[in-house]
Amino acid sequence: MTIRKIPVGKFFIGEKEPLAVICGPCVIESEEQILYTAEALKKIFQRRKANLIFKASYDKANRSSIDSFRGPGLEEGIRILEKVQKELELPILTDVHSPEEAKACGRVFEMLQIPAFLCRQTDLIVAAASTQAVINVKKGQFLAPLDMKNVIKKINSQGNEKILLTERGFSFGYNNLVCDMRSIPLMQTLGYPVCFDATHAVQLPGGQGESTGGERQFVAPLAKAAIAAGANALFIEAHQDPEHAKSDGPNMLSLESLPALLDQLESIYEIVQQ
Repeated sequence: MTIRKIPVGKFFIGEKEPLAVICGPCVIESEEQILYTAEALKKIFQRRKANLIFKASYDKANRSSIDSFRGPGLEEGIRILEKVQKELELPILTDVHSPEEAKACGRVFEMLQIPAFLCRQTDLIVAAASTQAVINVKKGQFLAPLDMKNVIKKINSQGNEKILLTERGFSFGYNNLVCDMRSIPLMQTLGYPVCFDATHAVQLPGGQGESTGGERQFVAPLAKAAIAAGANALFIEAHQDPEHAKSDGPNMLSLESLPALLDQLESIYEIVQQ
């Protein structure tokens, strides 16, 4: 089985390559918050072999309540993230929700994310792929791993081979997700590297009534299990004050807790990739 190596910034995601970690806050709360977090993360990763891809959303379109905070919107969000990209020289990932957003973000950023609930939206996927950005597709909670072959074909239709597939758990009863680590090697048989979303895998969708709950204490063990299962990358959201975050606080890690976890993850990754 050959897994393609996907170029991002100055590095690659794939077998025998350093661990790639997509990390950042769930949503842009302010320009100051984003710059602070990006600078802190860059310092953390500068001391490690793992490569950082900075992530934040300009609009959380999928929220439990109409009253939930969504972010600054497309135009202001692009401005803030582009500032991080230029000033800190970090590759940026942000999620897109429509063909128009995909085209706008694809002109600025080299990595676009298709949210799990939108992973079957053909027009969105084709528009994102046509920008020739790296496309990170989160597997829907309702899809079997090998069903992602159809998503890959949609991206390939635009001549785009730069694909990362992300596992983020399966729907399991009410307000709960379950992670099947078999999904990682199964999706790798499709020929592309696989990422594990340790943050959203511990969500309890709608678990707090008008907001999503989460079980932060399981982020670390699931991330370790995913690396042991052969994942090529991790998605871990982090925040300077998760308890007061405006989105996904219950399942985000604190910046302070990240270094110790990264050390453990790199050790496991090095053994698995030998």
